[in-house]
Amino acid sequence: MVLLAGTFFFQRNRISKEKARSEELLLNILPEEVAEELKAKGEADARQIDQVTVLFTDFKGFTAMSEKLTPKELVADIHECFSAFDHIMEKHGIEKIKTIGDAYMAAGGFPVPNTTHAVDVVKAAFEIRDFIAEGKARKVAAGLPYFEIRIGIHTGPVVAGIVGVKKFAYDIWGDTVNTASRMESSGEVGQVNISESTYALVKDEPGLTFTPRGKVQAKGKGEMEMYFAANT
Repeated sequence: MVLLAGTFFFQRNRISKEKARSEELLLNILPEEVAEELKAKGEADARQIDQVTVLFTDFKGFTAMSEKLTPKELVADIHECFSAFDHIMEKHGIEKIKTIGDAYMAAGGFPVPNTTHAVDVVKAAFEIRDFIAEGKARKVAAGLPYFEIRIGIHTGPVVAGIVGVKKFAYDIWGDTVNTASRMESSGEVGQVNISESTYALVKDEPGLTFTPRGKVQAKGKGEMEMYFAANT
């Protein structure tokens, strides 16, 4: 009986640890609210979200830099940057969506809507900009190749949901995503380039300044009003 009881408690403890590990892994892939829905229903419904703020980053000259570093060094540098970005997103309550090569995508204001998403994302963008600038200064001093970054932000509606069965992903879709990507590609190195819709939400925020760029040509979108955002 003692042996059976010991075996029972050992197995229960092992199962409990495995369950906790599975929970941790699930929450590392999905927002908490979506993970809870998936556990309860076995699926998570796609949702239309009226207003989120989407951030894109991209490293300038990534291909050229990849030719100067070993694959191990390149991956280590990207891992260092994206890990820092992850911590910045968590600090500001922003959901990381995914990385695509050397591009990083995140969004604020979902799955639970809030009224601070635009300011949250812009402030997170400043921290990303500063992290990369500090890294560049260290690399320049050491005579090493360095990353430079463009950051673009746009606010608008998206559809969010889970796609795939194996290695499934929580993603967002819509013209807002495409426009945020254009804000990045139409920006400049070391600048936080925001759209008119994002500007309308953050223009009165204390501590922020803006440089109007006028109408800038964006690939596939035509001319769009853009602003460089900065903090004082």
